[in-house]
Amino acid sequence: MITTSLTQEITRLHADLCSALADPTRLLLLYALSNEPRNVTELTQDLQVPQPTVSRHLKVLREGGLVKAARQGSSVQYQLTDHRVIEALDLLRSILRERIQHDASLIVDR
Repeated sequence: MITTSLTQEITRLHADLCSALADPTRLLLLYALSNEPRNVTELTQDLQVPQPTVSRHLKVLREGGLVKAARQGSSVQYQLTDHRVIEALDLLRSILRERIQHDASLIVDR
C-alpha cells in the first residue's frame, strides 16, 4: 500500500519533471542530446541560441534529473540521463499531431 506521503512526494517529483520540460528551448536541447553527448558550444551552434541561454536551460534540465554533465578535458559533455524521456516526448507529440489533424478536419468540414 502506498502511503499518502509517498504519493505526495511522487506527485511533487512529477510536477518538477513537467516543469523542467515546460520550455521550448529545453525540449530542443533534449532532442539535440538524444543521439549523442554534446558540449555547450555544439548545442549553441546547432540550436542558434546564445551560450548563456543554453547554459541556463541545461542547469534546469540537470536539476530536473533529465541530463547529466561529465567533464572531458576542458569542456563539459551533456547527455540524457534516461532516453525514455524522448519516447515520452514523442508520445506527447503524437497526441498533439492527432489533435491538430482533428481540429483541421473540423475546419474543412464547415
